[in-house]
Amino acid sequence: MASVPVDTTAFAVFDMRELDEAGFDAGLASAGDELAVVFFWGLDCFNCEIAKKAMLAKPDEIRALGLAWFHSDVYAHRGLGRRFMLHGVPTWFFFHRGKRLGRATGWHRLAQFEAAVKAAREKIGAGAGNREKKL
Repeated sequence: MASVPVDTTAFAVFDMRELDEAGFDAGLASAGDELAVVFFWGLDCFNCEIAKKAMLAKPDEIRALGLAWFHSDVYAHRGLGRRFMLHGVPTWFFFHRGKRLGRATGWHRLAQFEAAVKAAREKIGAGAGNREKKL
């Protein structure tokens, strides 16, 4: 049985860079000071396709989140699935300067994703506050 081709439209529209095990950390480092998000998905994952379609339905709102986007097929890069102890996809992990800040599992709606982004940004702010207190 042949696989359904992967719809890469969302990857292109949101300028998502692909990550594999070998280049994962360097790829995240390329985000610099931006909040980075990695979209972990899998081939033939129905819910991943639903998530991509939902994102494409609201491209301006997704872009307004100001994220550096990455993606990885965890079925092709199983080491990343193990590294992040993924039990299902789609899952998004948020990073800042290589530090993992949080995750969103499944696409429930844009508001939930926005809340996950906000929570990650608050952790960045809290970290900056902690650094300032130490100085």
